[in-house]
Parts: sequence; structure tokens; C-alpha cells
Amino acid sequence: MAAKKQKPYKLVIVESPAKAHTIEKFLGSGYKVEASNGHVRDLPKSQTGVDVENNFEPKYITIRGRGEVLDRLKREAKNAGQVLLATDPDREGEAISWHLAQVLGIDTSDKCRVEFNEITGKAVREAIGHPRPIDMKRVNAQQARRVLDRLVGYKLSPLLWVKIKKGLSAGRVQSVATRMIVDREEEIEAFIPEEYWDIFAHMRSGERKFKAGLVDDDLKKADIKGAGQAAAAVEKIRNAAFTVAQVKLAERRKHPQPPFTTPNLQQEASRKLGFTTAKTMQIAQQLYEGVDIKGEGAVGIISYIRTDSVRISDEAIGQVREFIAGRHGAEYLPEEPNVYKGRKHAQDAHEAIRPTDVSRRPEEVKGSLTKDQFNLYRLVYLRFVASQMTPALFDTETAILEGEGVKLRFYGEHMKFKGFTSVYEESTDEETESNETTLPGLAVGGKAEVLDITSEQRFTQPPPRYTEASLVHALEEKGIGRPSTYAPTISTIIARGYVLREKRKLYPAQLGQLVTQMMRDNFQDIVDVQFTAGLEDKLDRIEEDELPWRQVIGEFYGPFEKTLQKAEQTIEKVKVADEVSDETCELCGAPLLYKMGRFGRFLACSRFPECRATKAIQIEIDAPCPKCGAPLLEKTSRRGRKFFGCKRYPECDFVSWDRPVGEKCPNCGSFMTLKENKSGRWHLCGNESCRHKTEAPEDTIEE
Repeated sequence: MAAKKQKPYKLVIVESPAKAHTIEKFLGSGYKVEASNGHVRDLPKSQTGVDVENNFEPKYITIRGRGEVLDRLKREAKNAGQVLLATDPDREGEAISWHLAQVLGIDTSDKCRVEFNEITGKAVREAIGHPRPIDMKRVNAQQARRVLDRLVGYKLSPLLWVKIKKGLSAGRVQSVATRMIVDREEEIEAFIPEEYWDIFAHMRSGERKFKAGLVDDDLKKADIKGAGQAAAAVEKIRNAAFTVAQVKLAERRKHPQPPFTTPNLQQEASRKLGFTTAKTMQIAQQLYEGVDIKGEGAVGIISYIRTDSVRISDEAIGQVREFIAGRHGAEYLPEEPNVYKGRKHAQDAHEAIRPTDVSRRPEEVKGSLTKDQFNLYRLVYLRFVASQMTPALFDTETAILEGEGVKLRFYGEHMKFKGFTSVYEESTDEETESNETTLPGLAVGGKAEVLDITSEQRFTQPPPRYTEASLVHALEEKGIGRPSTYAPTISTIIARGYVLREKRKLYPAQLGQLVTQMMRDNFQDIVDVQFTAGLEDKLDRIEEDELPWRQVIGEFYGPFEKTLQKAEQTIEKVKVADEVSDETCELCGAPLLYKMGRFGRFLACSRFPECRATKAIQIEIDAPCPKCGAPLLEKTSRRGRKFFGCKRYPECDFVSWDRPVGEKCPNCGSFMTLKENKSGRWHLCGNESCRHKTEAPEDTIEE
């Protein structure tokens, strides 16, 4: 009997074409790599898709538009000797692999699943050589999340349509995030400022000058409430002769932060680069899946981007320690690797986000990356290198000066060794005053002369409004959501019109306040932070095989259904008034109202449907019109292309596809515009017959 013909190749299935393109070059001719284009099956959009009576059995269907993809994958799988499912290494990736296995008839207990934390030749080949069965614990945790979110969304949303406004939606995590922003706004509105005064003496001891603050007998900052108290304190200081009573010299060590988790990366990219959470994840995905590097081809240059772990592999630590010693010197390398402790609820399934090869320095690959890719890669790279460096060292001096019953306190510090800060420093949402100064070197018993006294009236401040960065931090701290959910959650609440983003601050819209109030009054658990965090903990326990996923759904759904039935009977319909703008309709003169559409907010005539006039919301840019000096507006053409035009149109007809920058061409005096692409960014003269070009200043990353 003739030997059975060997099938020609192994089929590897990943989510995206970009990932397939990168992986294909690492595998030989015996492999074929195809993309599923993300999820292939999901719950139907036209119905709840969860059979509550049948123990919450989900009803999965092929996602619209994925039929051709699945047909292609079925053909390839039929001809392949083995099918390997190489979707992302997390719960969602595991679920996608499970759905593919269901469709392609693959036994989930077969060794069909491969996962890698980075898309490099070594990591991919290692994973391909060690497939495993599909992890049903991860799949069930993801199914539980999907079913929970579907039940909340599809049961609550119709209620919002009837009681508030058609087209609204409610979500398990988005409702909590919206509530947090609403709660913060209420705190701000209820806040009553309290007056206090800062009092400092500018002093000299010998040849040394320094500034000391007024303190009480317990050496805490003096509690000065009003102008009268401040004036009295100033007079006491002016009439006193001061002696140095105490001096303490010490060393302060500032340690580096761990390498990035997903939330940390989103926060830092917001602070340092001005990225939204969605943009951060979009750019990070590109860097993870693979970019074409000159001399290398397509390669993933950062590790997996959805993680809440600060752990780093021994191999990566060994590489970065060797790099630090060689490039920065032995004094910048700690004796033992720095080890970081993750937060309480971290899953720790993957490493922290890091460069896949520390020898691939940002400056060396800059020409192969877009500006945004370069800046984000540089952020990841510098943070990772700094995380394994020695602390920064500061000499500190604390002194207490006394005179006539008055006490002053001086504190200063001076950096004596940069350590990791020579590479990277973490930023914060709120700026803090630096204590970096030349230390005066005071001696106990020495005399100090008062040169000047400053008294500053201040008022306590309300808590700051959330930025995307601080909201992500708060959600993470409270255990709400997971690394993969933060960006879509924030995008959703802004797109739905519940939250507005202005100058990076998040404000609750009227609609968000109304929906939150209704949810507070009737669905307290859904918008309760602790309850939602508890659900997240149960989802983790499902993955750890400590809880059956259907039991978790059942414990949630019983009380939820009763609350829903009661709410349908008791909630009164709320009339939502549209927000009136300060602009009028160009057709009929009626006021224009702010409306929310599928592409965001826009202006519409208040006489609709009699008048159907609409208008885009105008965005002013930081440059004057080169023709008349009026503000310039960022606009969008009918085909969706961005352009820039004068606010005084039609009186002034200036228009430009490129963004003016407010500078004049040094060659001809015309206006200059900003141009940027993969090769860089520059200022270009708007005069077609000149086109003088100069290098644009780079947006820098603080180091």
C-alpha cells in the first residue's frame, strides 16, 4: 500500500493582516499565516443572544462580513496538516481561538494554541514549537464578561430609550466611569474654598541666602487664616533675631518606576505626548504587531501591550543590564536587578511592556517610524531602561530657625547623582514645586538675618477634574475594568455624549448627569464602584477555576432582573432639553442647538423639522489668518478631509489644506504651514512659487 501523502503546510491563524505579515517572515515555507480580522463570532446585535432560561447559554453567530474570511480559513484548514491558533495572549485572544476552533472543527483539547509575548523571530519560533490546548478557564472568564455586559446593555438600554432619550446605551463599566466623572463634578460644585496664607522669610546666614517658611510649635506649616493673622505673623518675623536651632543633613534616594503596564502607558502618553487612550493603544498595537525597520523588515519592537504586570523575563533583564553597563557605566547599574511588586489585582499573565530588543535604540529606528510611533516607542524604551538603573541621589538639608517665639523651617535638596533620571523621569498630572536648590550649609548656633518677607494669600482648591490619564489611574486603583477595557470605555462615554473632553479635562454632559442620576436612584449596584470591582474579582476567580462562570452570571442576574422590572413601573419619563449654543441659524435666524450624531457633536437648528440646517462645531487653531489676522478654524470637507479656513468667511476667503503655524517665510514673507509624514516634520512656505522649507521644532519628551 502506498504511503499516505503528507499534507504540505501548517496553517497559523492570527487576528490582523499586519501581524500575519510580520510573523510570516519568521516561519519557513512549511507554514502559511492567515488573519481572522479579529473576532469571527459574537452575540447577535438584533437580540440579547443569551438564553436566560437555559442557564445563560450564549447564542453565537458569524459576525456580518466575516463569512468570506471564515470560508477562506476553512479551505486553508482543510488543506493544512495542522492548524495553530496564534491569537493574542489574553482572555479575549483565547476566546477568539476558541471560536475559531468551534468553526473549524478543531478539538480544544488538541495542542492547537500558541501564544507569544512579543513578535520576534525567536519568540514566534519558540511558541510554534510548543503548542498547548485551549485554556477553557480563560475562555469562560471572557464568556462571563461578554454575557454580563450584554445582559446589562441590552436590558438597560431600552429602558433609557423610553424614559430619557432614544439611542442611549448603558454599560457595566462605562456607567461606573461616567458616574465617577459626574461625582467629581458634584464635588467641585459643592466645594467651598478656604482662605490660608503662605509666609516665607528670605534670609541670609553669612554669605548664604535661603528661604524658610513659618511653622508652628510642632514644626508643621503654620495655620494662618486671614489677612490680620498674616500681617501679625509678618511683623513678628520682622522684629525677631533668628538663630539656627537645628540642622539635619541626610541623603534621599529616588527610585525608578517599574516598566509600563497598559494603564501606566496610557497615563504617561497622555501627560507627555498629549495622546488619548484610544490613540495610545492604536499606536502601541502597530509597534507590537510589527513595523518595517530598515535593514530588518517587519518586526514587533515592543512586547504585548495589554498587561497589568510589572514582571520582566530574566532574559530581558540580562540584556538591559548588559546595555546599561556598557552605555552608561557600572555606577548606573545596581548590584542586583530591580524587582517590582505589582498591584493587588494584577493578573501577571504577561510581562510588562518593554522593547523587544534593547539594542534597538529609538534614534536608530526613527527613520522607519512615524512621529507618533517614534515618540511612543521612545517612551516605552526609556522607561524600561530606567527601571533597571540605580536611584538618583540627593543631599538634603533641613534646618529650624528660632527667634522671639517664632519658628521658621528650611528644607532643600541638591542632586549629587542622576542615576536613572539621566534617562527618564515620570511626570504627574499636577505640577509640584521643586526643592532643588543650592544647600546653604547652616550650622547650629549660627545667626540668620531676614532680608525680606513674603506673604501670599491662597485658597484651598477643589479636586481636579479627571483627565483621561487620571481616570484610567482611578479605574485601575479601584479595580474597575481591565487593561483592554480602559480605552474603549473612555471612547464610548465621549462618543455617546455622556462626557465632554475639553483641553484634556473630562466634564459630564447634561445627558451623562441625567443617566447617572437615574442609575443611582434605580440601579445602585450597576454604578457602584465596589460592586463592579467585586464582579471583576469574580471574573478573575473564574479564570483561576475557583468559580463556575454560569453561577456568577446567575447570582448577578436574579437581583438585577427584579430591579429592572420595578424600575420599568416606577421611573418617570425625563425630558432632555438640548443645550442652546450662542450661534444662530444662517437660514432662519433661530438659535442653534448642540446635538450628538454618529460622528460626534454638531449644531442643528432649533426649528427642526421646519428648518433642517446643521453646522459643524468650529475649532479654532493657534494661528491667525495670514490674509486678515482673524482666527483660523479647523474644518472638514464633504469628503471628510481636514482643511483650515478663516473664521470671517465669506468676507475673507483664505483656505489651506496644510495647517498654518503663525510664522512667516524668511525667504518670501508668505505664511508657513506644518507638514509631517513618516520621514519627519517641517515648516513649508504656503507660497506655491517659493515652498521654502525649514525643520520644525520637535515635540520633546521630558528626560
